[in-house]
Amino acid sequence: MTDTLEIVLILLASAVLAVGVFRLLRLPPMLGYLLVGVAVGPFALAWIPDIEEGRHLAEFGVVFLMFSIGLEFSLTKLYQLRRSVFGLGLAQVALTLLVVLVAAALADISWRSALAVGGALAMSSTAIVMRLLAERRQLETPHGRDIVGVLLFQDLAVVPLLIVIPAIAGDVSGIAEHLGLALFKAAVVLVVLLFIGHRLMRGWFHIVARRRSHELFILNVLLITLGLAWLTQRAGLSLPLGAFLAGMLIAETEYRHQVEEDIKPFRDVLLGLFFVTIGMKLDLRTVAADFGLVLALTVLPVVFKLVLVAGLARLFGAAAGTALRTGLALAQAGEFGLVLIVQAQSVGLLQANLSDIIVAAMLLSMLATPFIIQASNKLALRWSRSEWMLQSLELHRVAVQSLATERHVIICGYGRTGQRLAHLLEGEGIVFVALDLDPERVRGAAAAGENVVYGDASRREMLVAAGVARASAAVITFADTALALRILHHVRALNPGLPVIVRTLDDADMDRLIAAGAAEVVPETFESSLMLASHALVLLGVPLRRVVRRIREVREHRYSLMRGFFHGGTDEAENPDEEREPRLQSVTIGPGAHASGRSLGELALEKLGVRVTALRRQELRMISPNAQTALHDGDVVVLLGTPEQLAAAEIRLLHG
Repeated sequence: MTDTLEIVLILLASAVLAVGVFRLLRLPPMLGYLLVGVAVGPFALAWIPDIEEGRHLAEFGVVFLMFSIGLEFSLTKLYQLRRSVFGLGLAQVALTLLVVLVAAALADISWRSALAVGGALAMSSTAIVMRLLAERRQLETPHGRDIVGVLLFQDLAVVPLLIVIPAIAGDVSGIAEHLGLALFKAAVVLVVLLFIGHRLMRGWFHIVARRRSHELFILNVLLITLGLAWLTQRAGLSLPLGAFLAGMLIAETEYRHQVEEDIKPFRDVLLGLFFVTIGMKLDLRTVAADFGLVLALTVLPVVFKLVLVAGLARLFGAAAGTALRTGLALAQAGEFGLVLIVQAQSVGLLQANLSDIIVAAMLLSMLATPFIIQASNKLALRWSRSEWMLQSLELHRVAVQSLATERHVIICGYGRTGQRLAHLLEGEGIVFVALDLDPERVRGAAAAGENVVYGDASRREMLVAAGVARASAAVITFADTALALRILHHVRALNPGLPVIVRTLDDADMDRLIAAGAAEVVPETFESSLMLASHALVLLGVPLRRVVRRIREVREHRYSLMRGFFHGGTDEAENPDEEREPRLQSVTIGPGAHASGRSLGELALEKLGVRVTALRRQELRMISPNAQTALHDGDVVVLLGTPEQLAAAEIRLLHG
């Protein structure tokens, strides 16, 4: 079963099945990859051998993950993280090593073995934690920044540990010289990359972009990513750290967003393979044979790191809830810890059976990480007395800004789209309350006097604080279907009649969003194609008035809310033809009306040329109701048609 194609097919089939099931159960797909690795690996079903080529390929997944994380940072942000990296991160690694060495001395265990185990214990899983934080949109939160800082220092700390462990197994006389040389090379590479690299990167990307070749652009991204990863590895640093620096340098250029989209397919597929290979290392026979010891070595280090990291975070000024979340996220073992344990065994610092038990315990802690991070918010609220107060203050701030407003618009997400919408609303004198999870963006916009507050719009209590019961509309400005569905669920429960407009990338999730209660779904691809078409028609000599009318017709066909308008006494037509254009009219079904108790299909309004665009029943608003929908007393029917058609339809609804 070592044929390469068979191995690939097994991996693909297992991954598709596991990820599909875990998505259905709303569990992290990463856990599915890990369990696939456990199942098909050499210690369970043995469908896939533990081959060197697979491990090398899987390393690229971590490389691309760190590259995409680097794209979210910049030199300025890295400088802002200096407290987390060289304060909290340094303290965490140093104290972990110190505690393990002291415990080993008290237990009369060799300091050499203790140093190897302590170094492994100090590591956390960069790949797992970064992926989960990115999925949960927590990279920019206070605990997210502390976690990223500690993980970056751990990656740096791997360098001396990889040098020291094989050195102390033999003659230790030349260790200082070797370590000093390695650190000097690493420092030179980092200084060159950070202070010169961004200038070279911008110029090089300008040259590549001018060739106007998407294929060349992607090849260049791969070259930069893998090239800098290789360079840092040659300098004694890790592959993921080089990839992180590559992403951070590209983040300083205007090509960041294009690069991020191009790299996603490589990152997700290879990272999934990485998690599979991690799961393949778990020997279930070792777990069964020494279950008590494995369980103890799983739980005790997790509790120790949780207490240590949370305590250090508090000492460095973090709030209790933030410190607890940081500790929970970093409590598990890491992939570099596995490398250190394997290296220690290979040079004779650890016995093979003890090494297998430690590796099994580390892997179990990594398997538990998705559940721990998923439950971190509930645990923080339960264990941290101040967390309730902090969240209450957060909700209070949101409520204070929305309390004096009514018939306002709630803007979920204050990125570029949200800000443009807010400025348009301001121009029309419409009040809004914007919620966003980027603290820097909120701080800057609030300082400029804009009505934006820090808050998670997908939380029910945050929507209540934002005045969802008094709002006139809500707009979801970010293209994230899962979060949009969660927001729609809460809005439907809190204010069923509130219209919600949702932004999405394309039409793929349109039906799901409308079924969840969206009044309208606006796909980016559709709108960009309309703008391209309108500019092209104007440049080809088509009169602007005709272009505008054509675009309006297309939009009316696509968007139910833009089909027609409610006519008012102050509306004046520019020409007689506009008097006969379709418009909207609402008709209330009173007691004794002909339509009461009849379905729309029975009324056959379409034969009159009229279409029912919406139906309002108490607090519920239905968009484009179907022919089976029956009308009741008190229903308000919104009709679309010409004035003559609307008059005939109103007579049929009320009198038959």
